[in-house]
Amino acid sequence: MKTVDARGFACPQPVIMAQKAIKADAPSELEVLVDNKCAVENVTRFGESQGYTVTVADGNVVTVKGPKGTLTHAFHPDMILKIEGNELIVDRPDDEHLHKSLHGLTRTLIHNMVEGVEKGFTKELEVNGVGYRAEKKGSQLVMRLGFSHEVFVDEIPGITIEVPAPNKIIIHGIDKQTVGQFAAEVRGKRPPEPYKGKGI
Repeated sequence: MKTVDARGFACPQPVIMAQKAIKADAPSELEVLVDNKCAVENVTRFGESQGYTVTVADGNVVTVKGPKGTLTHAFHPDMILKIEGNELIVDRPDDEHLHKSLHGLTRTLIHNMVEGVEKGFTKELEVNGVGYRAEKKGSQLVMRLGFSHEVFVDEIPGITIEVPAPNKIIIHGIDKQTVGQFAAEVRGKRPPEPYKGKGI
């Protein structure tokens, strides 16, 4: 049967996709995979041999010490953090949506803390444009970005700025969030324009 619209043109027939019935009481294959993945990923191993130590204080305050520094963060009180041997295990009290979200978030933040004090994080920015350049003067980043004046950015605690070339800026730090935020603020001084890419 052909379907015709008001103008007399033939309309395409709707396509009906067959869906596989899933029992309500049986967990889906995706849920099983996610649970198994969480069971593996939510264990963080630490110890002197790895170059860092982890402690958990009252109120879910986690402190990670490593060769590059120390990071401390207070996590949600509903999360269950326990140290068994040289492993920090993150668990959740139930399967509520909020606790599922916090479960993975907590593990990821702890992993970032461990990686930060052991290896650190870096963000590289490129300065593009005729006459655009950057240089380091003391603890200040000085940039010429096409304005009638120079743009100054001061280093903040936990952040180190390196300028190996006039068109390259490297930001170092042990806190991933702080490094990313600081890099975004520097980039915001002259965001790249969409046609020729002039900017940071």
